[in-house]
Amino acid sequence: MRVWTLTAAVATTLLLAGTAGAQDREGWPSSLTIGTASQGGTYFIYGTGLGGLITEELGVNASGEVTGGPVQNATLVETGDHQIGLVTMGPAYEAWIGESELAPGVEHKSLRALFPMYQTPFQVVALRSSGIESAADLGGKRVSVGPAGGTAATYWPRFFESVGVSPDVSYSGANDAVSQVKDGLIDAFAFAAGVPIAAFAQIAAENEVNIFGFSEDERAAILSAMPELAAFDVPGGLYQGFPEEGPTVSLWNFAVAHADMPESLAYEITKLVMENNDRMLQIHATASETIAENTDKNTFLPYHPGAKRYFEEIGVTLPEGL
Repeated sequence: MRVWTLTAAVATTLLLAGTAGAQDREGWPSSLTIGTASQGGTYFIYGTGLGGLITEELGVNASGEVTGGPVQNATLVETGDHQIGLVTMGPAYEAWIGESELAPGVEHKSLRALFPMYQTPFQVVALRSSGIESAADLGGKRVSVGPAGGTAATYWPRFFESVGVSPDVSYSGANDAVSQVKDGLIDAFAFAAGVPIAAFAQIAAENEVNIFGFSEDERAAILSAMPELAAFDVPGGLYQGFPEEGPTVSLWNFAVAHADMPESLAYEITKLVMENNDRMLQIHATASETIAENTDKNTFLPYHPGAKRYFEEIGVTLPEGL
C-alpha cells in the first residue's frame, strides 16, 4: 500500500511539474464552469472542448455549460457564477459600460480578457420552398433569433430595423430552431455563430434550404450604423449546396474571466490554448483564428494579469491601456 501511495505521489508531482508547479496553484478551484450558449451552436462545441482540454492538461475539472449566450455569459462571469465566459465583443462592451440588456445600469468592471477566439458571422437559414432568399424577404415572417440573451437575439432586431423589415420574432436554441424550420413552425432561423454552424450544416444536409447574410448595400448600411461590427465573407463549401462565399457582418469573440481568477490559473489557461492550436482545431475549425496575433481585436476590455504575463513573455504587444 505504501509503495502505491508513493508512486501516486510521484505521479502527481510530475503532473503538476508539467503544468503549473504545486506552489503556483494557490487559490485554484477544484472545478470551474465555462458559459457557452445553446446546443447546436459553435459556442457549446468550443466551450465544451475547451473544458475538456483544461481538465486533461491542468487537472482542474472544467465543463462547458448551456446558457443564453454572450449577454448572459458576461453577467454570469461578473457575478462569479461562471469562472470563464465566451462573449462577443458587442454585448461585452455594452455590459462593460452598464448597458447590458440583462443587467441594465450595472457596469461589468470585473470582466477581464483571456484570449481571442474567432469571428462570429450572422446568417439566416430557411427552407427553399418558403421563397425566402434575403433579409428583405423576412418582413412579416416567423423568425427565430436564437436564445434570448444571445448575440443573435441582441443584434438581429437591430438588423431588421436597418433593412426595414418587421418579422414576428421568437427565441429558441439552435437545435430547436432548425427543427421548427423543418416542421414549418417558423419560416426562418436568423443566427450568429462561428462557421460552420453545426445546426445549419445539419439542416442543409437533409433539406433544400437557402442560407444567406446581407447584400452589399445592406451590409454597408449596417456597418455605418454599428461600427463595432466588421465585414465578413462566409467561405464557400461550408454547407452542402453552397459553393460560393456569401457577404455578411461579424463580431469578434473572446474568452473572458473574472478579475479575481488566480493569476497563475489565467496564465496557464491562456498558455494552454495559445500553444496548442492543433488541439483547438480538433475541437472546432474556427480555432484557426484563436491565435495571439488577434489580441488586437479587443479594443476596450483589460486583459487579465495572467494573460498579460503570457503574451508579454512571447513578445506580443497588447493594445495600449489594456
